[in-house]
Amino acid sequence: MPEPYEIRIVGGAHFRCAADERVLIAMERCGENDIGVGCRGGGCGICRIRVVDGDYRTGKMSTARVSEAEREAGFALACRLFPASDLLIEVG
Repeated sequence: MPEPYEIRIVGGAHFRCAADERVLIAMERCGENDIGVGCRGGGCGICRIRVVDGDYRTGKMSTARVSEAEREAGFALACRLFPASDLLIEVG
């Protein structure tokens, strides 16, 4: 099993997240609160972030919250974001 990845938030916290753990859940587990928390189910959009650097995969997200063009630009919902490398993310 790979070591947990380092997740860094531009101007904010950093924490570790395993490949099979959602970034939002890892942030909460580590006691951080830089990313807004809503439904945790991919529908509300409160945890919307942009991946600046790194590889990742996402689970199902509402296209009303993140369009296909936005996905291609690196936007995602942290509750549906799984790291595949260290990540640098922007909130807001």
